[in-house]
Order: sequence, then C-alpha cells, then structure tokens
Amino acid sequence: MGNSQSPPANPRFTSASRSFTPKELEDLKSLFASLAAQSQSNGQYISSSVFQVCFGLKGPLGDRMFDLATQGRKDDKLTFEDLVITKGTYEKGTNDEIEEFIYRLLDVTNDEILTRSDLESVLITMFDHIFHLKGSGSGSRSNCYMVDEFLNAATFSKDHEGCNDKSMSFEDFKSWCSLVPSVKKFLASLFVPPDPGGALSQEELEEWKLLYHSALNGSSFNTFLGNVSSEWVIVQLNCRNNDGPTVLIIKDREGYIFGGYASQPWERHSNFYGDMKSFIFQLYPKASIFRPTGANSNLQWCAVNFSSEAIPNGFGFGGRINHFGLFLSASFDQGHTFSCTTFNSPCLSKTSQICPEVIECWGVVRKGMEHEKQDVVKGTVLERFKEDRHMLNMVGIANASE
Repeated sequence: MGNSQSPPANPRFTSASRSFTPKELEDLKSLFASLAAQSQSNGQYISSSVFQVCFGLKGPLGDRMFDLATQGRKDDKLTFEDLVITKGTYEKGTNDEIEEFIYRLLDVTNDEILTRSDLESVLITMFDHIFHLKGSGSGSRSNCYMVDEFLNAATFSKDHEGCNDKSMSFEDFKSWCSLVPSVKKFLASLFVPPDPGGALSQEELEEWKLLYHSALNGSSFNTFLGNVSSEWVIVQLNCRNNDGPTVLIIKDREGYIFGGYASQPWERHSNFYGDMKSFIFQLYPKASIFRPTGANSNLQWCAVNFSSEAIPNGFGFGGRINHFGLFLSASFDQGHTFSCTTFNSPCLSKTSQICPEVIECWGVVRKGMEHEKQDVVKGTVLERFKEDRHMLNMVGIANASE
C-alpha cells in the first residue's frame, strides 16, 4: 500500500540513473548531501549560490547553468533528481545531446536567440576563470584580445523576425567549436567540481621551451635542425614524451608575424609528411589559425642537402612544391607564403615573398611533465606577444594532441 501512494518515478531520472555505475551514483549522493547541507535545506535541495561556488561558476553563465539544471523552474532548488538528470545528459549523453546542452547554455539571456553578446559574456567568464586558476597574471587587456579573436571566428547566420542582428544557429555553433575546440572542452567540463588545475587542466595547458632563435643561434638551417633535434631529445627524455611538437614563429621585415605548429619532428624527407594535427597561423597584424582541410596531405616539409631542383631545400607547411603555404629556404634569408588548399589559408605576409627578420622555434611541453624550467628569453617574439601565446594555447595547441 505504501508503494501505491508513492509518487510515480520520473522517467527522465530513471533513464539517467541507468547511465551511472552504482559507485558513481553513490558519489553523486555524497556530493548532493554535502552541498544540500551547505544550502541549509535539511538535505532537500542545493541553492544557486552554493551550486555556483562548488562548480566555480559565476555571473550569467552560472545563472544559466543552474537554470538548465533545475529544468527552468525558477525556484532556487536543485534536487537530487535534477543533478542526476543533468549530469546524465551533460556527461553521459550522446555527442549531439551534449552539444545541444552546451548550445542552450550559451544562451545566457534565455531568449532562444544566441547572439554575439551572449557569446561575449561566456567567453569573458571563461578566460577570467582559466587564467585566474592558472595564476598567470594575464590581465583583462590580454583576455579582451582573445575574446575578440574567438568572437571573430564565430558565424551568425540565423535571421529573426523584427530583429536586425543575426544569431548563431546550431550548425553555426558546431562549426565554431571545430575552430575553437577549447570552448567546447571548457563548457563540457563545468559540471565537474574543479580541481586546482581548472576546467582546462594544467596537463592540457602547455609550457614552451625555446629550442632555436636566429639571433642567438645564427641563421643556419643545419644549426636549426641540430638545435631543435638535440634540445628536443633532452626535453623528450625528461618528459617521457616522444611526440616532439614544435611551434615555428617568423617575424619578417614587413613586421608581419606568422608561423606553424608542427606535430611531427623536423626530419629530412624528400616529400611531404606530417599529420592532421599540424596547422599554420598569423599573429600580426591579425590573429588567425588555419587548420588542415583534408584536401591533401601536404602538411610538413623538411628537405636538406638535396641536389635536385624538384626537391627545394628548406622547411615549411602546406601547398605544393615551390608554392607552399609557408616556406623558408635552407639559406634562411628568404622564403614565400601563398594561399593554399591544405589549410584554406591566405598569404600570411604582405607579399608572397618573405624576408625573415626573426626565426624562433619552441618546443611544446605538457605541463606536469618533468623537465627543466626555463625562463622566457627577453626579446623573443612570443615574450613580447604574450597574449598571442595564450591564444595559440587556447585555440589550437592545447587541443592538437587529441
């Protein structure tokens, strides 16, 4: 008889519960009990303020997450059923379900119109959260710079009656995530109590080691290869990491700054090599990243001491022989950059012919790995453009190893 008087089970809760192991459900019960006690609710619910503090959320993004988690009831009471249902969808759901949840989360004004203003609010919260936890001292100026760059990568194609401004459609959102995957990673991790490393863990935010600098090591291709190889072998041994990804930075005499992320070591080849993790970018006068399109596999180029004119000595990225997306000759005093289908990239400098003024190569090291700390060399391009370095981490490098 007691059972007949019990309220009917919520089918969404029943379904969501099945996606967790018994241990995971017990952990959720313990988390709920702890937060409900802090909410002074006699163990019945979690308040918005306690919820936001626990999950490191604040402002419009925190309010919107709590609203979605409580099924929009506006009663300031997140129940255990709400917690299981939300986590079941947000963490255990299909990729489409998770993306749909994040898409709705971005609509911080809850008007079913995802505008540039909504995204800006979320990005400001995201960068403040990440760099505060990192203790990097990255100020608001640097954060605003990255917010603008992330926003400029977004497309707003959806029309609304009576509204002049277009909004972001779900397809626009998915395309944006492919360009700036760190946003999706950050938003997909918000419903996990943060550890000291933050929503993007310290193992996913990178440290950089200067392997070569033309002013310090001389403008020589052989010296470049020797330095990058020998220095990087030491780093790899210390880090137990055999990938050896590097970032090439070039500043030319026109003042343009550009380069590429090489996922594979710089080694002598007679043809293109590399994989789809590589990309090229421009940092100045405009910051843009260009990823592989899949049109071809002409990703990295590194040729040395070949006598055939069909195999130009030098190194670079994309395009085709003698018409690369980015190329430096073995003499290190000239190169070129053309638009290419490999990365759907434009010419990266003022003209297609480039005269390098500074050439740098940095090794990318996962944080938390054992390696010798190195202070950033004063006067390097990336020391002077710290916000660009942060942006490369956030947009591309932190996700290139996935």
